[in-house]
Amino acid sequence: MKILALLRHAKSDWDDISKRDFDRGLNERGRKGAALIGQHMRDHGIKWDVVVASPAERVKRTVLAGLPELEVEWDERLYLASADTIFEVIIDHAGDADTVLVVGHNPGLQEVLFELVDPKNENALFDEAATKLPTASFCVFECDIEEWSQLKKGCGKLVHLARPRDLDPELGPEA
Repeated sequence: MKILALLRHAKSDWDDISKRDFDRGLNERGRKGAALIGQHMRDHGIKWDVVVASPAERVKRTVLAGLPELEVEWDERLYLASADTIFEVIIDHAGDADTVLVVGHNPGLQEVLFELVDPKNENALFDEAATKLPTASFCVFECDIEEWSQLKKGCGKLVHLARPRDLDPELGPEA
């Protein structure tokens, strides 16, 4: 069995509309959410063998604010990637790792959720994540595979979901 986790970047800053999408950082709420989810991830206790992330500014700042101790492999293919591309990136970077963390963007990360979890493995966590995977969401999957090259549709089960609003209600949906 392999462990795959997905972390969506934290809330991005839209104050400067002259910036390219790729160059947008985080707003104050995003910085708070990234720090909170980063602490949760450390407390959760998984040691990441491989961390691969989109090089977009908001992803870099999410990692810096929440998990500055991680060594990250930046892969441009993860910028606004589809589920198929995310699978390719995982297979390319994972090697013989047991645990892989991917930090990126929606809708691709949510597409991975739908691809990985077979309907027979859907649970309450899946229902929550399928409804909405907000910024700074952290999902952990157990994948029934021996090697990352076997990563495919239906091989995973969602075993953990945390969102900033689960940890601090003030970081919940804006009214």
